[in-house]
Amino acid sequence: MMRIKAGSPCRALLRARARGARLVIRRRARREGGTAAARPLPEDRRPRWSRGLGLPTGWGALAVTYKLTCPLAQQDGIEARLVSSAVFLAVGTGLVVHVRRALLRELRQLREVAGAAQNVLLRPLPARVDGLALAAVRLSASRGATVGGDLYEVAATDHGVRVVMGDVRGHGLAAVGTAAAVLGSFREAAHDEPELPRVMRRLERTLGRHLREKARAEHPASGGRVPEVPPAEEFVTVLLLEIGKDGEISALNCGHPWPHLLSGHARPLTDAEPLPPLGPFPLPAELPVLSSGRLLPGETLVLHTDGMEDARDAAGAFFPLRAKLTEAARGRPLSPQGLVHEVYAQLLRHTGRLPYDDVTLLALRNDRKRVPVQHPEPGRHAGTLR
Repeated sequence: MMRIKAGSPCRALLRARARGARLVIRRRARREGGTAAARPLPEDRRPRWSRGLGLPTGWGALAVTYKLTCPLAQQDGIEARLVSSAVFLAVGTGLVVHVRRALLRELRQLREVAGAAQNVLLRPLPARVDGLALAAVRLSASRGATVGGDLYEVAATDHGVRVVMGDVRGHGLAAVGTAAAVLGSFREAAHDEPELPRVMRRLERTLGRHLREKARAEHPASGGRVPEVPPAEEFVTVLLLEIGKDGEISALNCGHPWPHLLSGHARPLTDAEPLPPLGPFPLPAELPVLSSGRLLPGETLVLHTDGMEDARDAAGAFFPLRAKLTEAARGRPLSPQGLVHEVYAQLLRHTGRLPYDDVTLLALRNDRKRVPVQHPEPGRHAGTLR
């Protein structure tokens, strides 16, 4: 093999080429990110299970080291056994404390994620919408959840303040998907559709599509074929309200309890028979919109789901919602927030436990002010602005 003398031009050329090759390799490694073995992961990108093994491994190594190397651990006397028991008890206690802290940390993170997801689905209402003071309270039948089969939303639109309240068959987390589908459709249709019947038909189409997709997912063996009509046991009660600038209330109800109007006493908004709930049967060709009077300044409208009226005490007596609302209307003036919390507290005192069904209560008070009568100047036409 031919040798290249030190200091010769050929040897210098080979060295330059080697340095260039190493430089190219390093640049390529930087572009491609390197290999997992060559570059350790940052602390926040390491797998969660590997981050949690440090302290338990240290405790375990301490116990093994004590057992194998400590002369006291090799003795059979009562004192040696007591010391060994104390050491292993300390190791076990440390492991239990570590696992408990890790579980509590995971639980807090899961609650934060769940709370964020629930607030996206059923957003907290603002304190005021277009001159109306709002407050709502809800309770899911599923322990630890704040959403379930009850749904509500209030939207200020170009057509007035529009309100929806609904109740999905069933309760708890099993009904969340259907409630999310109906709510998402209302949030779009309330602004797009100029009339309440068209909003209701949008909700009906969305619900039908959701139920068909749900049936397809639950019965994959059917080859994707699902019935055109959703199953009869799946339905949603829906109440749509529209409150105009002058307080005029228009309502369209599909199987939902009518709200109560608080004006000195509590009375149902109307005694008209509602339409059937959405789901089992198609809506009729004509959807009657009821004109239900006006929500005057200072008056409060209370919407609720049937979980309020169906709640029972230990003797089987139903919760007297209308009587409790009348008491609230005749007592000291309450804000919508104070009203819903007072009625909710009375519900819990009546039942003595959490209800078995989802419960929702929504109060709207008209805080709009009438413009006082203007006295016309001489020679001008008299008029009243409101």
